[in-house]
Amino acid sequence: MSSSTLLRIHKIFVNRKYQRLFSNKKYTRPGPKGPSKELIKFIVETKEKNPAYGCPKIALLASNVLSISVDECLVRRILLKHYKPTPGNDPSWLLPIGWKADKLWSLDFFRVESINLKSHWVMVVMGQFSRKIIGFSVHKGPLDGQSVCYMFNRVVAGNSPPSYLSSDNDPLFRYHRWLANLEQLEIDEIKSIPFTPTSHPFIERLILTVRQDFTNKIFFWSKTDLEKKLECYKEYYNDYRVHYSLNGRTPADLYENSKLEQVKLNSFSWGSVCNGMFYTPIAA
Repeated sequence: MSSSTLLRIHKIFVNRKYQRLFSNKKYTRPGPKGPSKELIKFIVETKEKNPAYGCPKIALLASNVLSISVDECLVRRILLKHYKPTPGNDPSWLLPIGWKADKLWSLDFFRVESINLKSHWVMVVMGQFSRKIIGFSVHKGPLDGQSVCYMFNRVVAGNSPPSYLSSDNDPLFRYHRWLANLEQLEIDEIKSIPFTPTSHPFIERLILTVRQDFTNKIFFWSKTDLEKKLECYKEYYNDYRVHYSLNGRTPADLYENSKLEQVKLNSFSWGSVCNGMFYTPIAA
């Protein structure tokens, strides 16, 4: 390379230096400009209001209510840079103290303890296709065939019974009264594979979700108190909670009955669900 070439290159760099120093033109980096301030604020506030939400769920919620495509990797980068978790961000402990039916339902039980350490059994029934919670039913004390029938009939009372019911191999589902009740309702029972929880995955996952999202975070005094709180969670789960298996939709979306609203990034507020345990964006 000749000296004249080096001098020419040097002069180019000198001119560019002074252009950058004294020009009124603002230079910006080439390439994508990154997410808007409004989107960053929305994602950070969603995480602050719902600390248990992961990046995929926040991305699904944002894509649903904002009508734009939001990738979970973008959400993760935004949270790493802008979200600073603070202790005591959970709801106050005082808050917990105060579709046409599907063809196939799934059913199972889980147990919870009241504030005075009394055992309560919760029957949860879900629609297999829509992942919708059909209903909860609560029984205080030990279970038997009669109580299981009573609990199931309470759930069926407000809904049209399905054609099929999926259950596990618990002895409770072998009682003569239970089998007679299903025959009267014209429901065919489908059994899961014995000792294989993965053969009954959707209801098992639902129970885990209910425990992690709700029952492990509340106190209740009585059967009636628990039923009221579970009914509140059922509304949140069916109408507001987006689901991975439904591609970011809610169970109510499948029946065109969703309560999630389309909002604008520069004009929205937060509405509380379940007495402030969860928050969802609403139009301002």
